[in-house]
Amino acid sequence: MDANFFIPPDRSVMGTKPIPFLKFCEIWLDPIFDVFPNLAIHESVYRELVTDMVRDYVDSRQKEKPPRLRVYTDAELSEVEMALMQAYISKLALYSQYIPERDNAKDRGEVRSLSFMAVKKFLYFAANDTLPMNLIRKADALRTGLDEMELLEMYDVIYYLYCTGRYSTEGLRLLYKYEYYLTKQEKKTNPSWGDFIAKMNIIYGKNLG
Repeated sequence: MDANFFIPPDRSVMGTKPIPFLKFCEIWLDPIFDVFPNLAIHESVYRELVTDMVRDYVDSRQKEKPPRLRVYTDAELSEVEMALMQAYISKLALYSQYIPERDNAKDRGEVRSLSFMAVKKFLYFAANDTLPMNLIRKADALRTGLDEMELLEMYDVIYYLYCTGRYSTEGLRLLYKYEYYLTKQEKKTNPSWGDFIAKMNIIYGKNLG
């Protein structure tokens, strides 16, 4: 998982209030940890969780028995795996603002997470950002080496949580609208909540029975 799955979206520059963290936990984080086992983040993502509330939440999930979240570290890699990871980092960094020699913060989480995943042959990365979208979905054209990886965006998970019937539809609708249906341009390009559910049902409905 990427850091933006843990951090409440704040689009207050658009004239709306940010989603409070406790509300974000109620409608998003708690359901995710309830329904998905074996969630994990890379240590570079953990470093991006700078607010106390977010980091405390992540720490609490690690301390559960059994742990509901694992934080992978580069120290777990063998020498051969570390060399391979560095090769991936160099390749992916070309399409980002991350400079490996400086280890700057911009895009570090995405680049290092995806590189670690590629080495370990992990298949699913959950993120809500254009960089991993390009690196994964344009893997063949960009030759990133991430051809076997799949990206789960926030709307994918919102839809899945909705389909379980176990969580607040109003809360999921609120989150969807806040992320994808807030501005005039978004309302022109993205479907409304009802149309979103209808279209996703067409795509996935037969597989969710």
